[in-house]
Amino acid sequence: MKVPRLANPIVLVHGVMGYGRLHVAGSAFMSYWRNIPEALAAAGNRVLVPRLTAAASVADRAAELKAFLDREVPGERVHLIAHSMGGLDSRYLISRLDRTERVLSLTTLGTPHRGTAFADWGIRRVEPLLGPVLEMLGLSRDAFHDLTTTACAIFNEQTPDASNVRYFSAAAQLTLDWTTPHWQLPYRIIDAAEGPNDGLVAVTSAKWGEAFDLWEGDHASLVNRSLHVPAVSRRFPDRIPQYAALLQRLAHVGF
Repeated sequence: MKVPRLANPIVLVHGVMGYGRLHVAGSAFMSYWRNIPEALAAAGNRVLVPRLTAAASVADRAAELKAFLDREVPGERVHLIAHSMGGLDSRYLISRLDRTERVLSLTTLGTPHRGTAFADWGIRRVEPLLGPVLEMLGLSRDAFHDLTTTACAIFNEQTPDASNVRYFSAAAQLTLDWTTPHWQLPYRIIDAAEGPNDGLVAVTSAKWGEAFDLWEGDHASLVNRSLHVPAVSRRFPDRIPQYAALLQRLAHVGF
């Protein structure tokens, strides 16, 4: 499927522990979004990739995103495509940082709109052990609290969708096998509490907005990355055609 050219910039918002693009000597050598910015830009789109603090709170990351947009595309309206926690950052930006007139659409990918049972488990079982270490290292753990099911229930009450912004979403659904040892624990925790999931976020939690797509894969595959074993092969298909379809939807509704 051909990637369409949209009239307005596209902003790719990464999730928790993400990094946008990593640079060495002024050149990007690793992208959180594998080949996606390049594929969208090759069709004539203007693509921006902010880098937000990896594990800061939703409120803090949203403020960083706001500053990025004000600096890079002042006065322009944009389309946000956000992975994982980036979708919550984007919703906060739109509804609570007065950016309803600056955002045309938000498409979230694997965003835990209703939280994730794995964050609940982590706060109960892991934080008491690792919390002091993170504090000693000066690392924030606010993001993980913001991803709990309780925190997201409160977030949804306080963060209504904007009537003039179009909301869409996609999720992945993983089937466990021998190539996915790293997803076994979180998948099973989420499956017991919420049902089918991508290894970090339940399908039911990721569904949001007026249209929803379900892809086969894990949480990393949503941004065209592969974490399975063996690493020499790609278990899930290249996502570029599916990103093209996301943009086609935006083009069909008038963007």
